[in-house]
Amino acid sequence: MATLLEQRYRVDAPLARGGMSAVYRGMDMRLERPVAIKVMDQRFAEDRSFVDRFEREARAAASLHHPNVIAVHDQGLDGDHVFLVMELVDGGTLRDLLTERGRLTVPLALSVLEPVLSALAAAHKAGLVHRDVKPENVLIGRQGTVKVGDFGLVKAMASAGTTSNSVILGTVAYLSPEQVTTGATTASGDVYSAGILLFEMLTGVPPYTGDTALSVAWRHVNDDVPPPSRLVPGIPPAVDELVLRATRRDPAMRPQDAAAFLHELEQVRAATGSPVVAVPSSGHGEQTMPATPQDFPTVQVRPLTARNPVTVGGPGPKGTRAMLRSDLDGMARPLVQRDPPPSSPPTTLPPQSRRKRRFPVPIWAIVVVFIGGLVAVGFFMFGGEKLIAVPTVIGKDNGTAVQAVQDLGLQPNVQKQRSDTVSKNKVIGSQPAAGSQVKKGSTVTLTVSDGPPTVPNIAPGATKDTATQAIKEQGLVPIDGDGQYDDRVAAGTVLQLTPSPGTQLQSGGKVEIVLSKGPAPLQPLPDVRGKTVDDAKRTLNGAGYANIVVQTTFDPQTDGGKVISTDPTAGNTPQDKKVTLLVSNAVNVPQLVGMRIGDARELLKGLGLQLKVGGFDFPGGGGGGGGGRGRDRDDRQIVFQDPGAGNRVSKGTTIQVVPGFGF
Repeated sequence: MATLLEQRYRVDAPLARGGMSAVYRGMDMRLERPVAIKVMDQRFAEDRSFVDRFEREARAAASLHHPNVIAVHDQGLDGDHVFLVMELVDGGTLRDLLTERGRLTVPLALSVLEPVLSALAAAHKAGLVHRDVKPENVLIGRQGTVKVGDFGLVKAMASAGTTSNSVILGTVAYLSPEQVTTGATTASGDVYSAGILLFEMLTGVPPYTGDTALSVAWRHVNDDVPPPSRLVPGIPPAVDELVLRATRRDPAMRPQDAAAFLHELEQVRAATGSPVVAVPSSGHGEQTMPATPQDFPTVQVRPLTARNPVTVGGPGPKGTRAMLRSDLDGMARPLVQRDPPPSSPPTTLPPQSRRKRRFPVPIWAIVVVFIGGLVAVGFFMFGGEKLIAVPTVIGKDNGTAVQAVQDLGLQPNVQKQRSDTVSKNKVIGSQPAAGSQVKKGSTVTLTVSDGPPTVPNIAPGATKDTATQAIKEQGLVPIDGDGQYDDRVAAGTVLQLTPSPGTQLQSGGKVEIVLSKGPAPLQPLPDVRGKTVDDAKRTLNGAGYANIVVQTTFDPQTDGGKVISTDPTAGNTPQDKKVTLLVSNAVNVPQLVGMRIGDARELLKGLGLQLKVGGFDFPGGGGGGGGGRGRDRDDRQIVFQDPGAGNRVSKGTTIQVVPGFGF
């Protein structure tokens, strides 16, 4: 029998089932679109506090609009069914990908985590906390799109007949220490879980395992997450430190939210040169889109099997679980203090344990244990070697980092590495990673940025192999440029590099090696008459003539700056390749009529010409100077000039003008 929720959502084939919910493929009959429907355990529908919280969290999740967040379309309560309607993702989960591959490469792990952090950053900016970051909640679409789902559901489930102070709710392998001890759920807690997620992607396993869920949870409180390279050698130190910073037990020492974690990830990606790679989709994911809807039969929703509310969830680290925080009290002592102190009497065992003991412990055995404890303590205090924590030096200057390592009695070993984003002489990472415990005198390798690559300084005449090797040593890519003729640099050797030496480029940038073609072959001298000097030189250079001399003379037929003739003349082939350009220095007379005398005088002065006012004989007048008291005034307007505008004259020529009468 088919189930139709709220007379709108048809429930089809089951996709996944967990301890607290089941996910079904469905169809929105009103909008005729496929959806995913998460139906909560039937017992939740009977809890009013859960239903109210579920509705609030669903509305908050629906307000998140981000390409890496699974969209929430609707939520509802239909009889015994509390459900959530979500975007249907065509693909699988990160858990499926890890199951198939075991562990991921560094570039792939960073490429998966980047969109996860982007989704979490959007949530944190909106005031939302995920609380259950794990591989099962990271979906990967067929096209490699990474999406995060189930925002706020853990918080809603925490309200179901319990209090956050009494119950630890979440997925045990990814719980932050503060979730275990106090129930606090913050953006920094999501950062911790994302750090554990990165550790598992890099190594194929979560950092903590145990016989029980509570023992695993308590390890988050008691132990520091080890660097991933301890399990998988070869992981860059900067990636190790990224994991360690995100999983610090003290929330104040982690990136404070996903945006800060994402920023650090981007810096590490740049420092290690890890490229962004396509994220493959698993072939058997939690949500797999069929070819046609009828491939899946419509089913009736069956209520999930009711379980003890304290032990909900299957065994292992993958399922969301509810655990009593009070159960941790009995675990605290044996987990924190694994070996009893020598002075502790055997009567400190719990009474129940004493009642179950069937054989008395001989006195001599107690004495042996006591003496052994004293020896161990004495060795630790007087003969044991004290371990030192490697300092955090990422981002510090080379000198400061070296001094910090030396001050702790460790030996620094500096290795340079090119970096497009980290400034020169800044520390990119250390090996062992920051926080690692090492013996005094141990060597700490500091990876220091050598800055972005620069085009090397290669002198003209160097061999091509020399230039190629120098370019590659900078992390750049040599390519062949077009050869050029040159009289001074031997053919087949380097003439120049493009861009020029000293230019900063991104890693992998291309540098063109231009080789000399030797002296250009002789060609008949081209005709360059009427060209500008620059155009004439380019034409002559192209024909193989490099020794060019420029001389100027006046030519009333040629504009100033243009070539009058060449010596030798066009068509000849001078063996010495010397060419003399005869260039006109004529000045074109400007239009002065209509200008004021003062302005005309300044204009001619700039052209190297002279101005003379008057000097003409006009019929009926004397001297033609304009007469009257305004004859020499500079604001008089010119009505006549000689030579006229457009004539070519030599520099120093005097231009006569006549001002208007009556001014």
